[in-house]
Amino acid sequence: MKILKIQVLRGPNVWSNYRNRLIQVRLDLEEMEDFPTDKIEGFLERFTAVFPQMVSHECSEGVKGGFFERLRRGTWLGHVIEHVALEIQSMAGMECGYGRTRGTNIRGVYNMVFCYCVEEAGIYAAHAAFRMVEAIAKGEEYDYDADIQELKLLARRHGLGPSTKSIVQEAQRRGIPWMRLGTNSRIQLGYGAAQKQFQATMTCNTSDIAVRTAGNKHATKKILAEHYIPVAKGDSCATEEGLLEIINEIGFPIVIKPLDGNQGKGATININDIQLAKEAFGYAKQFSNYVMVERFITGSDYRLLVVNGKFVAAAKRVPAQVIGDGTKTIDRLMMEVNDNPNRGDGHESSLTRIVFDQDTFNQLEKYGYTVASIPQKGQTIQLKSTANLSTGGTATDVTDEVHPENIFLAERIAKVIGLDVCGIDIMAPSVATSLQNNGGVVLEVNAAPGFRMHLDPSEGKARNVAAPVIDMLFPEGVNPSIPLFAVTGTNGKTTTTRLLAHIAKTSGYTPGYTTTDGIYINGQKIKGGDCSGPTSGTVVLRDPTVDFAVLETARGGLLRSGLCFDHCDVGIITNIAEDHLGLNDIHTLEDLTNVKAVVARSVKKNGWAILNAEDDNCVAIAKELDCNIAYFALDADNDTIRKCINQDAPAAVLEGDMITIIYEGEKYRIEEVSNIPITENGNARFMVANVLAASIAAFAWGFSSEQIRYALNTFIPGHEMTPGRMNLFEFKDYKVLVDYAHNPHGLLALKEYLDTIKSTRKIGMIAGIGDRRDQDTIALAKIAATMFDHIIVRQEHSLRGKTVDEINALVLKGIESAGRNVTYDLIPEETEAIRQAFNIVKNGDLIIALSDRYDAVIDIIKQELDKESVITLINDVDVTTAV
Repeated sequence: MKILKIQVLRGPNVWSNYRNRLIQVRLDLEEMEDFPTDKIEGFLERFTAVFPQMVSHECSEGVKGGFFERLRRGTWLGHVIEHVALEIQSMAGMECGYGRTRGTNIRGVYNMVFCYCVEEAGIYAAHAAFRMVEAIAKGEEYDYDADIQELKLLARRHGLGPSTKSIVQEAQRRGIPWMRLGTNSRIQLGYGAAQKQFQATMTCNTSDIAVRTAGNKHATKKILAEHYIPVAKGDSCATEEGLLEIINEIGFPIVIKPLDGNQGKGATININDIQLAKEAFGYAKQFSNYVMVERFITGSDYRLLVVNGKFVAAAKRVPAQVIGDGTKTIDRLMMEVNDNPNRGDGHESSLTRIVFDQDTFNQLEKYGYTVASIPQKGQTIQLKSTANLSTGGTATDVTDEVHPENIFLAERIAKVIGLDVCGIDIMAPSVATSLQNNGGVVLEVNAAPGFRMHLDPSEGKARNVAAPVIDMLFPEGVNPSIPLFAVTGTNGKTTTTRLLAHIAKTSGYTPGYTTTDGIYINGQKIKGGDCSGPTSGTVVLRDPTVDFAVLETARGGLLRSGLCFDHCDVGIITNIAEDHLGLNDIHTLEDLTNVKAVVARSVKKNGWAILNAEDDNCVAIAKELDCNIAYFALDADNDTIRKCINQDAPAAVLEGDMITIIYEGEKYRIEEVSNIPITENGNARFMVANVLAASIAAFAWGFSSEQIRYALNTFIPGHEMTPGRMNLFEFKDYKVLVDYAHNPHGLLALKEYLDTIKSTRKIGMIAGIGDRRDQDTIALAKIAATMFDHIIVRQEHSLRGKTVDEINALVLKGIESAGRNVTYDLIPEETEAIRQAFNIVKNGDLIIALSDRYDAVIDIIKQELDKESVITLINDVDVTTAV
């Protein structure tokens, strides 16, 4: 067996529109194709011995033990690897429950997918599951636990922390899209200009000066005192001399902690002598140049959380501790506490494992103990000087106990410091009585406070403290997204995308859009090249200046990574025709339809799917959609259109030469095609179809007829606005047309237009494509031979698996099969091919350059235009001189 390829699908995909995060593995079973599990001696016994808990996997049987029954009856190892990949992620604390395995057209080769929580862990799980199943099949020893531990490590290293995850999950519950920015915990909620960002619990609303103030404990304490908020007596220092001066002033007991520390690191409390004070001072200096020395206040440790100026939760925190039983050592008692399944490393679980450090040593010294000491039965041994959960402490929810005056105090503190999300640490006998009366004090104020103690307290009620954060970032009535249109199809995607972006721009929006020739922000190209995939789409959705997104969505990126969004407002499928078949397991039009349908299936329930009524494959997709549907067609009498109109659903049609939208019995006359430049007076029928698609999409979303009409009138075809699409250059004696038509469907559409143009000869520049099926290359060349009198055969810049000679042979076969006497040249280099066209062009000819490197081709065309202008100018000068 071997893994051929691993892909990460991060959005809606051909497998599922709801389980968006999948690992896809292409697996070749090789000789194991002949050995399903019932043919491998001892496999079931060995497997159940390693994974007895997988009796819970029901599989397709739908009952407990169903997967084991499949193993007994016989199933292929790809299916087994899928289940193991899910199980080992679960064993590492990442619950994942969806997987599928499907065969391909190649014997023994399978595509398998499974869910992941953490991308890096999901990829590792694919490899680990493969190794495990292979070892079980061969009866070999394997260190299964090592892989589980590595998965846990990857989850801790790359997964979201509990605070970040809680905010993301609350956003998901509200249908707010999110994406991770980079590899840390910085998250974007919403898209484009509507986006909000946060990292941990620090948001884009968080004041930098407030964070800096809270990070300086001395400054915070001084500000609070100036506002008559009770704080512990003390000061900051950087030397032992300064330490002794503060001790002389405030006396013992004291607390020593780093000036700008967090999570209790470097802090020591209840210090009662000079020697221990010096040791604690040295410990704190490991974390900060300056340390805070404060009077130790007896009482309990509380954390009050304020979000957007409002108190939302409170927790009583207890330092890490063990309780003696009279027989076990402290070290053993710590191990038993850490064995609690609710404890993990770092922030991965609701509680953190206790780690022995200098603070623990100091605490034990107060009892006269070491880790080898045996406490008396029932004796509580405090192992940390602070109650932070990050050092092993526990928390009890006391939200409902907080006195109103303490709530007022907490909310006032957050506003005084200026924090939108604020954690306030208090030491007091209780928070049920006012700090003004019980002698309690504010210890410190925290920016980016952890939510774990409130989300999952050791005791008491869990509080959804993420909800007020989302309420703050997206108040009622604020849309977290921007209009998002996705355009797919075999042909017409780019022009339709550009038309929609132009409609948005002329209506006052700042559109961002992606096409096969670049990424554009408000009409400015920020990146060239084929940008019709999810990576480019993400660039647009991340841009804070964009308030309207139109994303061309090609099959390649969709198959490679899925969509870059979970849902769109409008999804357009222009048409579905044979192209790219035979690639990536897409062998039939049905397969290709399933790929294109992903865009339509991703439309929001209240959004619109725009489908081509004259394309049976598009019409078939409608049956599986759960959203509004609108159609377009060149033929106003199309059966699907008539049904649509009868159901009062919107439709766009060509009535005579008028672009017309019919909706709820009303006809909206948009514009005559003769007034729409991109249609070439209506002769370019495929462009009329693109106009219809864009018009009905814009109308369905909410643009007015006037807005659509104005945009169509001002959308002028040319290299600047529609590069590589129907770019016509007029010379004195001949014309040159540059277009991107590259498949039989596109070529037939272009042929229909060219038949309306009179010319002495039509010189066509075409190419075969190496990764297309032989029959597709032959068909394309045959169509070209019916269109052109002379053909120049060039080659793609990437041969994609075939040689030049192989591709040329297929093209020539297609030309010859047309039965016309068509002459041809074989010139591989595209720029040389267009130069050859200029070498042989004659008066009245039309050159049609079908190009994917149209920028380079157009540069040469412009050079020829410049030459002609110079010659004309010289001739004019000669005539003037002669006169």
